[in-house]
Amino acid sequence: MRVFVGSGCAAPQKLVAALAARGRDLFDVEIVHILTFGPAGYAQPELLEHFRHNAFFIGPNVRDAVNEGVADYTPIFLSEIPALFRQKRIHLDVALVQVSPPDAHGFCSFGVSVDVVKAAVESADFVVAEVNPNMPRTLGDSFIHVSELDALVQSDLSVL
Repeated sequence: MRVFVGSGCAAPQKLVAALAARGRDLFDVEIVHILTFGPAGYAQPELLEHFRHNAFFIGPNVRDAVNEGVADYTPIFLSEIPALFRQKRIHLDVALVQVSPPDAHGFCSFGVSVDVVKAAVESADFVVAEVNPNMPRTLGDSFIHVSELDALVQSDLSVL
């Protein structure tokens, strides 16, 4: 199974923590993302039998794992990643993302992280969104209707 984790300051910290907490019950899970901030529990040595980590950009939370050879790094241009997801060259079983609460019409914003997250959500088989009132609403092509999200988890953690 391949799981995408939302990027940058919008990494869904509550979902990442829950995934790592259940890590010993999971097997053969590949975690993919671009740069993320915050704890990366899935990249900890005690979970190596359960998770394989693959970063498209290496951040401080996964640098040691990549340097030690227990996590992967796939060098790629940021602009090429959405096509990988949309063309299913990298199939995403699950996308874990963070969004703003829905507006009166049911639309959530990806907030500070629209980059490859929108393509990941549109391409994944199952989408879990951490709904956070601290996520600012941004304009442009940064919305998803709540009906397109398979599961919602409330969060009030600060956006990193």
